[in-house]
Amino acid sequence: MIAESRLRTVGVVLAGGIGQRMGLNTPKQLLKIAGRTIIEHTLDTFDGHPEINEVVVLMAPGFVDEAAELVRRNGYTKVSKILEGGASRTESTWRALQSLGEQECDVLLHDAVRPFVEPRVISECVAALRHHEAVDVVIPSSDTVLVAAPGPHGDIVHEIPDRSLLRRGQTPQCFRLSVIREAYRRAFADPGFGARPATDDCGVMVRYLPDVPIHLVAGSEQNMKVTHPIDAFIADGLFRLRGRAAPALTDDECRRGLDGRTLVVFGGGHGVGAELADLAKGYGATVRSFSRSRGGVRVEDAGAVDDALAHVHAETGRIDHVVNAASALHVGRLADTGQTALAEIVAVNYLGPVNIARASLGYLAETRGRLLLCASSSDVRGRAGRSLNSSTAAAVVNLAEALADEWAPQGVRVNCLNPERAVTATPVAPSADSGVTGTIPPEAVARTSLDVLLSDLTGQVVDIRLRR
Repeated sequence: MIAESRLRTVGVVLAGGIGQRMGLNTPKQLLKIAGRTIIEHTLDTFDGHPEINEVVVLMAPGFVDEAAELVRRNGYTKVSKILEGGASRTESTWRALQSLGEQECDVLLHDAVRPFVEPRVISECVAALRHHEAVDVVIPSSDTVLVAAPGPHGDIVHEIPDRSLLRRGQTPQCFRLSVIREAYRRAFADPGFGARPATDDCGVMVRYLPDVPIHLVAGSEQNMKVTHPIDAFIADGLFRLRGRAAPALTDDECRRGLDGRTLVVFGGGHGVGAELADLAKGYGATVRSFSRSRGGVRVEDAGAVDDALAHVHAETGRIDHVVNAASALHVGRLADTGQTALAEIVAVNYLGPVNIARASLGYLAETRGRLLLCASSSDVRGRAGRSLNSSTAAAVVNLAEALADEWAPQGVRVNCLNPERAVTATPVAPSADSGVTGTIPPEAVARTSLDVLLSDLTGQVVDIRLRR
């Protein structure tokens, strides 16, 4: 252990891979998962961490401009450099270390394609670096690991190490700058290093500075690395299951975000829409609500939606936020659903959000505003008796994620809210046995809706769960 260090802390996001094992034509860190690129998810965590002072990005050759655009679009204020990566991970790391100047600092080297790194892990690494010069993030091995050896007809088991002593390495891997630089200097001075390169930075330390102990910090099973095609599907599923928490805003933040702004709510006649309208008015927003019962606006009628938005813009001169809380609830077997009810559910639950989105873009682009679509947690898995609601909810989620990407150049943010059970929908052919045993209060969903609207999130699916 060394004397406590309180140096500048730099997060280095290594995004130099080219996606060869993924079979992609673009780097895997630019692959979209849960509505955003993998590197955006990773940078969100590092740029937003209070103990990270600076972020340096090493990007795959030829894609530095794309990374710079993502940084600009997301407003990552801590990213100081975007450098072109090298031909190998070790070369990319060395370029990053060389770019940090001569002033001593603590460095956290992290794979960009580990988008699930937890703030807790980063905090524990920063704390460990106050007393140690090298820190690695690890998890226990749940699998038995074998040491193979050549046999007469192929490889054979040579040894089975004690699993209780084995750990699987993750990132970030963390070091005092001068220490990891010295290890790499010795590595590159070794003629044999190129023929047998280390697979990670701790490997360089162990080989070339073996007297420096590497402290271990507990990682997370979710801190997976997206390397193979199947990993992308697993990662997307993890994002969906985890959901994204909406930042809880203070009353003052809500007033600053809404005072003098115009909010349009479709489906504002009752439930979440009505609660949201009342809440926003209390913070100084000009609110206009539309529904079948209020103004006779049906969201499935594109002309009615166009007229409603045009009227609001003519009246107030601006539209800053648009929310769709209109939906139709149907409980019953698809085979028992009549054509009229089926057409109405699909029209309200899917065509409605499409109409609202298409009509809103021009107004929201003027104000760099926000669109919030409400779906339901039924999008995660189809359930018997709710096939229409499940499938249309999944469509709305994908619509929001796609629009967030399409509209990013115009500065418009798009998100989707997934309340588990809330009073948002008008029943269509209701069943006496809905299977619903509890609902989230509309005012709670409205409050979360407001938090999402006023946040910097985009392309996110925010779940609201019943407390059990």
